[in-house]
Amino acid sequence: MEANVQLFQVPYYLAELTEKIAEDGRIKVLKASQAKLKELISFCEIMELVREEEMETSKQGGASTFADCRAKKIARFKRQRAAESKLLELKERKERRGRSTKEDDVLDDDGEEEHPCLCHAFDLLEMLNKEEEMLSAIKEKQLQDGEKEFSQLVLDECTKKVETWHRDDAARTHYTKSVAPITCATFAQDVIEGRAQVSQAHEHKHQPLLFGPASLVEEAGLTEMNMMNEWQERTVKLMEEANSSWHRDAPKSRPAEEDEEEGGTAQDKARAWDDWKDDNPRGAGNKKHTPCG
Repeated sequence: MEANVQLFQVPYYLAELTEKIAEDGRIKVLKASQAKLKELISFCEIMELVREEEMETSKQGGASTFADCRAKKIARFKRQRAAESKLLELKERKERRGRSTKEDDVLDDDGEEEHPCLCHAFDLLEMLNKEEEMLSAIKEKQLQDGEKEFSQLVLDECTKKVETWHRDDAARTHYTKSVAPITCATFAQDVIEGRAQVSQAHEHKHQPLLFGPASLVEEAGLTEMNMMNEWQERTVKLMEEANSSWHRDAPKSRPAEEDEEEGGTAQDKARAWDDWKDDNPRGAGNKKHTPCG
């Protein structure tokens, strides 16, 4: 099974690479890629790997209605996801065991699983068929109407679409663009410098009420400016204190307090010295410590 999978992946990758070739004759490239994909599908039909509904769809040349086409694509996508999860499970099992045996292949291959590559091949073939139909229709119209007239028609349609888009976008911008907010300080500065009038605030009928009746707009703005200035001054003062070494310096006292403290200290020392001399008169030490005392 693994050898067969690797074998029928080759035409799919060849078709995918052929489709990416950039040439002027795009229809020839599409036909070459379609031939590779049809070869792959024929090989898968011989190996009985293609489902019956896919074979019927390919024979009919595609789904009849849009709903049928959508339903087939959804079912194909689900099968593709299931096949991818199945391959991932087999890969993990092979990595765990370190080798792949024939018994595993027989148990895992139930004949009902599709390879994701096959699902991609059907999707790519449908896409290439649609592209070929579009290019053929354009070429036929160019031959009928002339290449210059057709190019001018396409250009006019694109220009009309762009103009419509810009007009609608401009109309939407009028309702969706947010108005820049005007703060109290900004409006007060505009009033002071003469760019705005005091009555301008009262002319905005549909603006929300920002201030109470006891305060004017310019007064509130000036108050806010003063608060900001005070806040900035306080911030500068705090920064200076943070950069200084006040926490390492001793607190400075006033000169009068220093004199009083020095005077009080001298008096205390003199009193303590007098008290010591009263308790210890001259010669008392020899009398107290004589052995015959």
